[in-house]
Amino acid sequence: MRLLITTPTAIVVDRRDVSAVRAEDATGSFGILEGHADFLTALSVCVIAWREGNAAPRFCAVRHGLFSVRAGTEVSIATREALVGDDLDHLESVALAQFRQAAEEERASRTESLQLQMSAVRRIIRFLRPPRVSMFGDGP
Repeated sequence: MRLLITTPTAIVVDRRDVSAVRAEDATGSFGILEGHADFLTALSVCVIAWREGNAAPRFCAVRHGLFSVRAGTEVSIATREALVGDDLDHLESVALAQFRQAAEEERASRTESLQLQMSAVRRIIRFLRPPRVSMFGDGP
């Protein structure tokens, strides 16, 4: 079975002799073996584990993504970020720190963008608002 893990800028994993894949979505952990029915699910932050024959398991931490199985012979994962490693404990600590930092940077960027948008809206409203005329004729 083929396992393909991609990000917008790279092919992170492309293995052709995978015997089993494990992942986790919102409903919990699941496993895929060769011959599995077509399947599609959304992943949250999780660790993908796979085996190639009798070799030790390999791991890849992903930050959200789309997991699909086609024709029981190809597992594809499209994700924003992915980190590959052989040591699960080390990968988990490194990935969690990196993913948290990326989420914080995205949050700060969204906040800054919203502040700029609100400033622009206020300026447009000020420009479009008609001048105020005093009831007593002494100007605004």
